Amino acid sequence: MRINLLNSFAAGILIATTITGIVYFSSKNENTKAAVQSTELTVKEMKNKLETEGYVVQTIEEYEASTKEEKTSESKETPAKETVTQIVVNVSEGMTSIDVGNVLVQAKMVENAFAFSKDIESRGLQNRLKPGTYVVSSDMSYDQVISTIFK
Repeated sequence: MRINLLNSFAAGILIATTITGIVYFSSKNENTKAAVQSTELTVKEMKNKLETEGYVVQTIEEYEASTKEEKTSESKETPAKETVTQIVVNVSEGMTSIDVGNVLVQAKMVENAFAFSKDIESRGLQNRLKPGTYVVSSDMSYDQVISTIFK
């Protein structure tokens, strides 16, 4: 009795799915065909409609020509401005020159923290590092950064 019940249920699901699929696909095709036929516009009609809505309609050639003109006029009028970044270096008790170098590497002020530390040691400045807050900026030279932090 159980197998017959299961077979009947499966057959009912199969029939319901088939009917739903037929209705869905047959009604969708008729509606889309009617919608496409009623909304088909010519190129002039589309352009006029968009222009009345406030859009600017250009061909690809017109667009590329206008962007080239804008780029050349911008490059002539405004010189490239270099952004200056200020970095606050907080030196706490027990920090070493390699710790300061790591902070400067994260801020992209120096390339290598170990090389920075070796340079500080070669200059004999490792004992001049005092706790405090130091502000350096990206427009400072390498020597100015060192002289600001290692007073």
